[in-house]
Amino acid sequence: MSEVNDKIVIVTGGANGIGAFSVEVFIENQAKHVAILDIDTISGFKLEKHLNTTYGDGKVKFYKCDVSIDDQLFGAFNKVLDSHGYIDVVVNNAAVSLENSLEGIRRLVDINVTALVMSTLKAIEIMRVDKTGKGGTIINISSIAALKQFCPSVFVYCGTKSAVLQFSNCIGKQEYFSKTGVRVITVCYGPTDTDLVPLMINIDDSINPEIRSNIDAQKLQTAESAARGLLEAYKNGASGSTWLVFDSKVTEITSNIDRAYDIMSENFTK
Repeated sequence: MSEVNDKIVIVTGGANGIGAFSVEVFIENQAKHVAILDIDTISGFKLEKHLNTTYGDGKVKFYKCDVSIDDQLFGAFNKVLDSHGYIDVVVNNAAVSLENSLEGIRRLVDINVTALVMSTLKAIEIMRVDKTGKGGTIINISSIAALKQFCPSVFVYCGTKSAVLQFSNCIGKQEYFSKTGVRVITVCYGPTDTDLVPLMINIDDSINPEIRSNIDAQKLQTAESAARGLLEAYKNGASGSTWLVFDSKVTEITSNIDRAYDIMSENFTK
C-alpha cells in the first residue's frame, strides 16, 4: 500500500469538480503539498485560499497553466521542483468534453491526449530512479467512455479516453516500471455529478438509454466519491493497473482489460 503522507503532488485541472476534490483528499490524507494546475484563476485561487485556511499555510498553491502549452506545463513542473526539490505524484485530470468546431475538436485532443502524454513523460523524466529521481506515481484519468461503445454523439471524446487507457496501460507495464520506478495507474470514472455529464447526455438523443436513465434518475456519484476512489487506486494499484470508480464503488478491472486485449489480438498472436 502506498501512503500519501509527506508527498508532493501535482493535479492538473485541479480547480473544479473531481480535480478540486482530489486536491483536498490528498491534503486531508497528509500530503505535504499539492500544486493545482488550471486555467481557471478565479476557482484556483479561491480553492488555494480555502484549503490553506483549513489545513495550514503553504499546503496548496495554484499555478495558472494551460496544459496544452508545453512551456506553461513544464514551467509549472519546474516551479514545483524549485520550491520543493522533488515531485512524488502527478494526477493528469485536466480534460474537456464537447466541442463542435474543428478548432475546438483539435483542442479537445490536445488537452485530453497530447497534454496528458507530455505531462506523463515529463513526470517520468523527473521521477525515474534510473536517472536522478526517487520514483513516484502518475495517475491518468480515463472514463467509462473508454470501456463501452455507448457514445455515438461524442465519439472524439470517447476516442481520447480510449487513447488514455491504452497509453497508460502500456507505459505502466512491469518491464518499464522495473527500470523507472514510476507507477502509472489508470482511473476510469463512471457518471459523476460534474458539468461534463449533463453536456454529454443532452447533446444527442442517440445516447445510450441506460446511461440516460441513470442521469434522469440522478444516479450520479459525487465528485468527492470519485476523488476518494482515485485515492484508493493510488494506495493499492500496481503499475499498469486500471481502476473503475462507478456508483461510488471502486473496482480494479485490470484483468478485464487484459482479457479484452487478449480477445482482440487472438487472430494474430499465438
